Amino acid sequence: MTEQQVGIEVLLVEDDPGDVLMTREAFAEHKVANRLSVVADGVSALEFLRRTGEHADAPVPDLILLDLNLPRMDGREVLAAVKADPDLKHIPVVVLTTSEAEEDVLRSYALHANAYVTKPVDFDRFIEVVRQIDDFFVSVVRLPAR
Repeated sequence: MTEQQVGIEVLLVEDDPGDVLMTREAFAEHKVANRLSVVADGVSALEFLRRTGEHADAPVPDLILLDLNLPRMDGREVLAAVKADPDLKHIPVVVLTTSEAEEDVLRSYALHANAYVTKPVDFDRFIEVVRQIDDFFVSVVRLPAR
């Protein structure tokens, strides 16, 4: 298996079923070796990352794709908790959200997001953006060893 074919574990934190479906499609068509787990709210995201409750057997993600506008606990709170946790802070977090607000961009980077990407509304462009994020973290970036 070549280095590019080695899959990574990706956690998508997204409450919009349409965006989840498009992200799954982008991953399925682009690199089948990557594994995508999905949770729909911030509380579940932290349970998944901390491997508690129903997520006790969850894989440790190599990358987190995080929406900001989530139920139960918003993405900003999740990002702050991840980056404050010594066991999780090394995991790259890409904020993937519909918000174009400058305050959200600034706050996300202040909370140590690794990247901030505004979701395109166009289906084909959305798929392409997810593929580019995926390709960047698989082919370009060196991720910490598991």
